[in-house]
Amino acid sequence: MKKAVIFDMFETLITHYQTPLYFGSQMAHDAKIPEEKFQKLWHESERDRTIGKIAFEDILERILKENHRYSFSLFQEIIQKRTETKRNCFCHLHPEILPMLSKLKKQKTATGLISNCFSEEATIIRESCLFPYFDAVCLSYEEGTQKPEEEIYTRCMKRLSVHAAECLYVGDGGSRELETAEKLGMTALQAVWYLQEDFSRQTRRNPAFLQIEKPLDILLYC
Repeated sequence: MKKAVIFDMFETLITHYQTPLYFGSQMAHDAKIPEEKFQKLWHESERDRTIGKIAFEDILERILKENHRYSFSLFQEIIQKRTETKRNCFCHLHPEILPMLSKLKKQKTATGLISNCFSEEATIIRESCLFPYFDAVCLSYEEGTQKPEEEIYTRCMKRLSVHAAECLYVGDGGSRELETAEKLGMTALQAVWYLQEDFSRQTRRNPAFLQIEKPLDILLYC
């Protein structure tokens, strides 16, 4: 029996793809900046945004100003749209997510969260309906390290007071998260309930890992 389950957040517990997207291309459109110019600075800043070196608002302001498109009203409009879109992801959960987390709590299985996230996402995660279910939370923006780096996993395990062999790690498989979990000695399970097999999505089913079709199936491994 496993003492703890550590989850990924995006495309595991929540998904972007059941709500309107508001990524770089949509922000570029609203800012009336050519997408390639917007995306250049957006993508170049991704690691710094993920590990807390720069906030979403700061890079957005820089992009708008460097392209001579800054106004306070436009700046606020894009921030609001981005925030609302991210928050809306928590309104479209797979119907088994909350029952699964509740059952883990009832059987006293510790639960952790490891998520690569930006400043606006970290705030929304902490305000979300899912946050109270976790006994330990490691958000890359706050931790200064990100998946697939081992440090963020070991911090989460330390906060849960468990060893790797006592943990399940559940994620969709992005950012080579499953490979690191397995390397550390966890049982790595690929969550596939949100996966869509189309060319717009980078993550695919990975036959190297056990695949979980429904959230409640996680309980079979605890």
